[in-house]
Amino acid sequence: MNTGKTIIDLRRQKDLSQTDLANKSRVSREMIGKYERGEAVPSIEAAKKIADAFGVSLDYLVGEGINSNFDKKTLQRIEEIELLEEDKKKTLFDVIDTFIREAKGRKAFAS
Repeated sequence: MNTGKTIIDLRRQKDLSQTDLANKSRVSREMIGKYERGEAVPSIEAAKKIADAFGVSLDYLVGEGINSNFDKKTLQRIEEIELLEEDKKKTLFDVIDTFIREAKGRKAFAS
């Protein structure tokens, strides 16, 4: 996925205008428009500001890397899970696995 399309998608999801995003990210509205149209590629600094404004990781914004599918809140939760005691982590993963299994079962049954 290209960065411009990701910016458009995130901006629409958050119901932001280009001006709103520019104000939140401190990146000019003109540059936001250029990124969205594919006329320019954001510098790392600009991409970081935009990612922070959306509350997503830089990986997510540019659609690359091992964390590209996760927003910042999900990544933070994963980091916090890693800090739990092993028995609590196992219990949490058991609960997550149960939900995933049930969701897959419902999906398979609905097909």
